[in-house]
Amino acid sequence: MSEHYDVIIIGTGAGGGTLAYRLAPSGKKILVLERGGYLPREPENWDSKEVFLKSRYVTNERWFDKHGQQFRPHAQYFVGGNTKFYGSILFRFRERDFGEIRHHGGVSPAWPLSYADLEPYYAEAERIYLVHGRAGEDPTEAPRSGPFPYPEVSHEPRIQEIHDDLVRAGHSPFHLPVGIDLDESDPEQGRCVRCDKFDGFPCLTDGKADSHVCAIRPALQHENVTLLTHSKVERLETDSSGRTVTRVVVDRGGFEESYTGDLVVVSCGGVNSAALLLRSASAQHPNGLANSSDQVGRNYMAHLNSAIIAISQTPNDTRFQKTLGINDFYSGADDFDFPLGHIQTLGKTDRNILKGGAPWFAPGLALDYLAKHAIDFWLTTEDIPLPENRVTVGRDGSIHLAKTYVNTEPHRRLLGKLKELLGPMGCHTTAIPRWSVLGQQIPIAGIAHNCGTVRFGDDPATSALDVNCRAHDVDNLYVVDTSFFPSSSAVNPALTAMANALRVGDHLLDRLGVSLEAALREQIPTETQEVMA
Repeated sequence: MSEHYDVIIIGTGAGGGTLAYRLAPSGKKILVLERGGYLPREPENWDSKEVFLKSRYVTNERWFDKHGQQFRPHAQYFVGGNTKFYGSILFRFRERDFGEIRHHGGVSPAWPLSYADLEPYYAEAERIYLVHGRAGEDPTEAPRSGPFPYPEVSHEPRIQEIHDDLVRAGHSPFHLPVGIDLDESDPEQGRCVRCDKFDGFPCLTDGKADSHVCAIRPALQHENVTLLTHSKVERLETDSSGRTVTRVVVDRGGFEESYTGDLVVVSCGGVNSAALLLRSASAQHPNGLANSSDQVGRNYMAHLNSAIIAISQTPNDTRFQKTLGINDFYSGADDFDFPLGHIQTLGKTDRNILKGGAPWFAPGLALDYLAKHAIDFWLTTEDIPLPENRVTVGRDGSIHLAKTYVNTEPHRRLLGKLKELLGPMGCHTTAIPRWSVLGQQIPIAGIAHNCGTVRFGDDPATSALDVNCRAHDVDNLYVVDTSFFPSSSAVNPALTAMANALRVGDHLLDRLGVSLEAALREQIPTETQEVMA
């Protein structure tokens, strides 16, 4: 007989993990299901050869592109989801990102809520995820109700030089908002050791503010919360009316189990959440669960991303490089009327990261020289939601991902803007694509920042979810990962997923009849968590 819960949350990433954190103090019986296990804490966590060359932590599953060709998605299935590997850059969306925006390649639709609706939740998410930053530096920054909860992470000398060079050239560089357990004023405090194995690596010291460390761990300190690992949800079943999910069917270590819950929340990621709903088709929902709008799986977005190496004329001895951002071209440029996007520094390249995609004949000394002089940049241009860019599932349940990018001209121009900055930054005037596994796999397999496949909106004919992220078609079904995004913006999406999970969590607490104030009094602050094995 199935065990019954008040709430079942599927997934432990930015959305699901944060929701579990919000609901945990309620006293309600909560089940959290994670298809993976705990990521092992081992020396290989910080071994670039293991992480980048051998893809030690990347799933072995295969998806199919629009031509039917197999590829290996750059997805990691562990407690904490992809936040175990993300760069922990936690931006708020710009205020204008919530309205309709016309791009060179199409239109990003308006959201059914405003920045002001999310602002208090952004502020709370920044506290939970230990976000460091300095308000007022970024010219595109939206209004804030208060300062960042933690001071900005300082630039190391070579990055500070770049910052100063950009200011002299008339630009407005700023400190990136980084989620990190770091106290530069007291070396005895904080778990971060400010290493060069941050961006794309799991953190061996738990210094990165991921959803496992900051959300799932404190949630599990409440006896009413249960986490089951190695539990992949295969399908959701409804009652005869199709309006209520009555059974969550799970493959747990090769054995089928099922659970029931008053409320069911899907948070499997932009591709897998859509795939789960589509695999849950039934007589009541022939096109997939909660898909009377035919929007589930459609409008897949993943940003136009490029990893670029600038070659410094002097050695770059920076270890923690991910501290500098440029949004001067976010809304356009003097010679272009459409938005271009965002530029930020990446984690520091080493020989193994370069070797991941270098020609086989590239000499080791050349790779060593490049690594020592490399300054790594990440360029992001907003993706456009198109219905033909979509997730579908085969008869065998396999995932098919059709994707074509259309907003490519602004991205090409953004790269041109970066090249124009190389001289003022003390770099050679030629940049090269960063040789790395991730760089080679863009756009299909590099699924970082994927979103949009179960969009929310006011109209059930054009959206799958309502403004509270509840399915229009199913009364007790919610989706809280980045699937709900109607547009992608051009900044990292994680903080918006976290803030929205807190917002939806408040709605669910109200639906469960729990006082928000009482629940918050029972909340365990992130900064006072006990480090648990």
